[in-house]
Amino acid sequence: MALVNIQVPDIGDFDEVGVIELLVKVGDTVQAEQSLITVESDKASMEIPSSHAGVLKELKVALGDKVKQGSVIAVVEAADTGNSEPKAAPAQAAQAPAASKSEAPVAAPAPAASAAATAPAQAAAPSGLLEVRVPDIGDFKDVAVIEILAKVGDAVQLEQSLFTVESDKASMEIPSPAAGVLKELKVKVGDKINIGDFVAVLEGAAPAAPAAAAPAPATASAPAAQAAVAPVPAGAQASVPAPVVAAAAHQPGAAVLGLPHASPSVRKFARELGVPLAEVKGSGAKGRITQEDVQNFTRAVMAGSQRTQAQGAAPVAASGGGELGLIAWPKVDFAKFGPIERKEMGRIKKISGANLLRNAVMIPAVTNHDDADITELEAFRVQLNKEAEKSKSGVKVTMLTFLIKACVAALKKFPDFNSSLDGDALVMKNFWHIGFAADTPNGLMVPVLKDADKKGIFQISQEMGELAKKAREGKLSPAEMSGASFTISSLGGIGGRYFTPIINAPEVAILGVCKSQMEPVWNGSAFQPRLMLPLSLTWDHRVIDGASAARFNVYLGEILGDFRRVLL
Repeated sequence: MALVNIQVPDIGDFDEVGVIELLVKVGDTVQAEQSLITVESDKASMEIPSSHAGVLKELKVALGDKVKQGSVIAVVEAADTGNSEPKAAPAQAAQAPAASKSEAPVAAPAPAASAAATAPAQAAAPSGLLEVRVPDIGDFKDVAVIEILAKVGDAVQLEQSLFTVESDKASMEIPSPAAGVLKELKVKVGDKINIGDFVAVLEGAAPAAPAAAAPAPATASAPAAQAAVAPVPAGAQASVPAPVVAAAAHQPGAAVLGLPHASPSVRKFARELGVPLAEVKGSGAKGRITQEDVQNFTRAVMAGSQRTQAQGAAPVAASGGGELGLIAWPKVDFAKFGPIERKEMGRIKKISGANLLRNAVMIPAVTNHDDADITELEAFRVQLNKEAEKSKSGVKVTMLTFLIKACVAALKKFPDFNSSLDGDALVMKNFWHIGFAADTPNGLMVPVLKDADKKGIFQISQEMGELAKKAREGKLSPAEMSGASFTISSLGGIGGRYFTPIINAPEVAILGVCKSQMEPVWNGSAFQPRLMLPLSLTWDHRVIDGASAARFNVYLGEILGDFRRVLL
């Protein structure tokens, strides 16, 4: 174990940037490349990752602090570092190769006075058509366009932002290199772009703002935090990127122009929930939108106390309780009736609660209940565990292991259950990653067993045990909880008979199982004791119909009744 100082990597040509968000706290277990803080300049926000995995022992910055390249922001107790020097973050480590590629076309940064001297030339809008190309945006490849800020025919000013791009750690606005009329925009939301890509055509007709009114420009070599665009005559080859004049910082209470004031991770979270960030009121520093703000907005919309612009501006009273026409949620002072205690929900329950509410409201879900005869399968499972105990292999097989293999076989026979809805089309998945709900002290978590179709019973049992242990310890990584094509929620170790599990969007079905019990079953001539397993299959009626769901459950029961069928 060693203490490692986590430093700010190369964040571009900015002397100091402000800390606007703390993403972890002392005592947290952090992964390598996990974001620790969010910093912001006047043009971009970026998340600073940890260079090592370990336990956060000290956080050396607070909200409002200024940091720059090399500043120590945290101390992590790393398990296996090899030395006391922190390794570079991805953007920092790859900076040298990126710089070497751009050495030929991009000149070395000039002194401030020299750069300022070029401002008059920049201010004068050239006549004719100009190509707008992506500048050096640092060591980022294939960054996504997430917002279009101008449209063809608009008269744009010098340094007016045209569109916004985002990586997983930073977002930046690409400005116009001159004043004029936007004749063509060659990108749309979702496109991936790189340095040098031809993104727009500008007709330099309108005069630009005087250079003297602009702040001192940044150098053309600034990486991810900087956005610069090279104007060249249409059809000519791109030359040295022009310097950038910084835009005004976010002003709380002012009209929102362009990207909402939120970090990349918060914007990604909002996109996953379908939340319009422009309508969310930020509670963070300078009106910044936090993840909790997004969650609160979602709850308000679902409860009917808030309407989005897309839903119209009709008052709640007009419909009696929001877009679903429900009466308002009751507000009760429970203290009038006796002693109470307010207990805040944990972070995991807050996040999962918003997702569950959305899924329950938005998906037309139906549940089929059936029983599967697992008498022989249970006897086989017990036999396998006895053999494992004698051989001291340590791998214990659970009924959930067999359920995963059986579900894979059923999903292959009925592929619609292994799909996702995308508008009017189905995304058919040719992988079988099975999520399984795990009960933990912090709430319900869903680890994902990848490629279940390629693994045997013992390998599945071993990996399930490892994932469940990580879930209980709160050490699951995002990758270990994503990518599921189908989910199983098992209450077998607790009890119950049937229940209605909520579909885990964007999946289209989920299987719930309860505790098996012995029952008398009529075989045609007599009652026999059989071990019956309750199955509850919930499915999305937009994708699946009742006949298909019934066939799926029947086929799944047949496999569990005679496991040799998985070989067919």
